[in-house]
Amino acid sequence: MKTTLLTERDIETAAAILRDGGLLGIPTETVYGLGADGLNADAVRRIFEAKGRPQDNPLILHIPEASWLERYCRNIPAAAYTLAEKFWPGPLTMVLRRRANVPNAVTCGLNTVGMRCPDHPVTLAIIRAAGVPVAAPSGNRSGRPSPTCASHMLEDMDGRIDAIVDGGSCGVGVESTIIDLTAPVPRLLRPGGLPLEALREVLGEVEVDRAVLAPLSAGEKPKAPGMKYRHYAPRAPVTVVTGESRRTARYIRRRLGEHTGVICFDEYTSEFPGCVVESIGSVEDREEQARRVFDALRAFDETNVDAIYAQCPGDAGLGLAVANRLKKAAGFQIVDAGEAEA
Repeated sequence: MKTTLLTERDIETAAAILRDGGLLGIPTETVYGLGADGLNADAVRRIFEAKGRPQDNPLILHIPEASWLERYCRNIPAAAYTLAEKFWPGPLTMVLRRRANVPNAVTCGLNTVGMRCPDHPVTLAIIRAAGVPVAAPSGNRSGRPSPTCASHMLEDMDGRIDAIVDGGSCGVGVESTIIDLTAPVPRLLRPGGLPLEALREVLGEVEVDRAVLAPLSAGEKPKAPGMKYRHYAPRAPVTVVTGESRRTARYIRRRLGEHTGVICFDEYTSEFPGCVVESIGSVEDREEQARRVFDALRAFDETNVDAIYAQCPGDAGLGLAVANRLKKAAGFQIVDAGEAEA
């Protein structure tokens, strides 16, 4: 199979690929996704094959507007429409009770499904033209950093899928926030491009699932993408260093080796001589950190580094999502710089 690069003008060609059961790379505001007709179980199964994705890791259905929710979900709470009105299109996925027309291949046998309306005009036009919801995880090989541009997706998927629509670079840079609205209290399953604080302003109490901060055990079944498996990882092992930024920089500086890579804030790029350094933005610029974190992780695969240390932002705003992605990339190999100095 030869993977074709399409442009933003190829809406009908892209929609036809989906209707015919093909696999299509789609741009969103968060990351590029690997899409298929979400009502075609065979096409959905090919997503798992192309990515090498674990078979118990559910997918998200992408729709063009909230009015489509009733087609695929049941017992929809009023909170879902409130959130959709405020945050859709946008980087928010809501877990709801699914209808029987949603294949088990999408939900991995769960009675719930994640629903999202992406904030990208090209992908919204493709979904409308196809007339079907699009099941789509991130468009990378399983475990690799998510792609934020078409060329990154092509690196991982060339020859595995039919086409990729080049819609430019992603503006958010981390995947959507996932909230479970079937729980007694709304529960954050994955931090992402919409901060937890914004959800709490609308919903009041929102619990944070423990999988956000620590790995699930081997026998637990994830309710949403990104909860269970090591994700976003470059080839070299990653260690995440938490704590005040000057302390994390000092901790990393003392452990530099001949082939060490460093992910750091802009203010500290000059402090790691002889290392491959990838900056992700200023200490306080969470939005820029989100846009750059996956590009930084992916960049190390073009180098000879054999270990990577990463400064970790705090949990405020988009920092929670950036920290989550770094910790997932590290397989939760985390060091607290303050405790290490004590």
